[in-house]
Amino acid sequence: MGMESFRTVSRSIEIHYLAILNFFNNRSTNASAESFNAKIKAFRASARGVRDIKFFLFRLSKLYA
Repeated sequence: MGMESFRTVSRSIEIHYLAILNFFNNRSTNASAESFNAKIKAFRASARGVRDIKFFLFRLSKLYA
C-alpha cells in the first residue's frame, strides 16, 4: 500500500514538473485563471435560466473583458 502511494506521487510530479519548476523559478501560479473561472461560475449562477447563449457570452465579455 505504501509503495503504491509513492508511485502515485512520483507520477504526479513527473506529469507536472514543468509547472512546479515554473513556480519556483518565476513565482508564477495559475491563481489569476482560477479567480477568473470562479467569477464566471458566479456570473453563471446569477443568470440561471438564460436562453440566449450568444447574449450571455456578450454580457460576460463586457463585464470581464
